[in-house]
Amino acid sequence: MAEQINVLVVEPGFAPYEKAIADDYREMQKIVGGLITAIYPYEEPVAIVANDEGILLGMDFNRSVEGGYGGIFGPFFVCGLTEDNFCSLTPEQMTRFKQKFHCAEILLGVRGNEPVTLRVQPKTKSQPNKQKKSPSQER
Repeated sequence: MAEQINVLVVEPGFAPYEKAIADDYREMQKIVGGLITAIYPYEEPVAIVANDEGILLGMDFNRSVEGGYGGIFGPFFVCGLTEDNFCSLTPEQMTRFKQKFHCAEILLGVRGNEPVTLRVQPKTKSQPNKQKKSPSQER
C-alpha cells in the first residue's frame, strides 16, 4: 500500500484545497487528468505536478507561474520534495502556497512567455458531507 502525502490541489477557477493522496503515479494522474509532469520553479524543495498535455488537451487555464514557466492548464498540485521522491508539504508551505494560489486567474493574453491574467475571487469546492439542510430538515 502506498504511503499518503498531503498536497495542495489547485483547480482552474477554484480556491486551493488540501488533500491526502497515495504516493502513487496512478493517483497523481487522476488528480491532473492524465500524464504527469513536474516543474520546480522555486528554490525551496517543492514541485508543481501538472498534466503534461494540459494545453494540448484544451484544459482550462489555471494559474500563472513566475520564473519563465508561463502558465499551467488544467488541475495541478503542489507537493514537497525529498532527495528522490515527492512528499507532504509542511504546514508552513501549505499555508504559504494556499495564499499564493488563492486567487483564480483568467488568461487575457500572452506577452512573450509570460501570461497576462486577471486575478479574480475563486469559487470554493463544497464538501460532499457538508450539505446544507433545508429549514424543514432542521426541525
